[in-house]
Amino acid sequence: MDDHQLLRYSRHILLDELGIEGQQALLASHALVIGAGGLGSPVALYLGTAGVGRITIVDNDHVDLTNLQRQIAHDMSRLGQPKAASAAQSIAEINPEVNVVALHERANAERLHELVAGADVVLDCCDNFATRHAVNAACVKHQKPLVSGAAIGFDGQISVYDTRQAQAPCYACLFPPEAGFEEARCATMGVFAPLVGIIGSMQAAEALKLLVGTGSSLAGRLQMLDARSMEWTEIRTPRNPECSVCAVRPA
Repeated sequence: MDDHQLLRYSRHILLDELGIEGQQALLASHALVIGAGGLGSPVALYLGTAGVGRITIVDNDHVDLTNLQRQIAHDMSRLGQPKAASAAQSIAEINPEVNVVALHERANAERLHELVAGADVVLDCCDNFATRHAVNAACVKHQKPLVSGAAIGFDGQISVYDTRQAQAPCYACLFPPEAGFEEARCATMGVFAPLVGIIGSMQAAEALKLLVGTGSSLAGRLQMLDARSMEWTEIRTPRNPECSVCAVRPA
């Protein structure tokens, strides 16, 4: 790191759990962010300010006036622009040293396998089960840690799915693709604006810890927030030996 970087990241470097080596690890890391909306906004901004060297943002949507109530990576001047590009611009305005790849596309399963393979950590910030399951399948295949968040109404949840750990579940262990969960969207259900900031910030924190290799992640633990009362509930989530995605099948 040069003197400018030592100054920029000084508050990280002062932390015993990070230090210069941890910050260098962040600078050399690649994070893949799926979704640049309510959750993806704080995720992208915090990964960028923290100095994650390369961030790939995937989103096929455009900035709309209704987004600005909660999606803090965008502003009025970018209405109609692709969200991925808007988030990339916001990162660049804070930390131009970060290499941000903005992909204006809806990544299908084949594309996700390609993108996930090149990442060190994956953050699921999308809003639909089909994409979540496609991201999870790619992470299981390539043994990449997945930080997954969700928020609707006043209810949020977050966990880490890291099948590099023998007992840790994947997303499908908890939410089987064949279960047919009912889809809930912000456009019809609404969402409390600060809620996505809380969950998204926690996703960024989990990703940074994984990249640095410090602390313990939320792997095997699902945390759920009721923002009406600001009460957290945590449940332990073991791997499902019958999971259709991550279970080891006999040869």
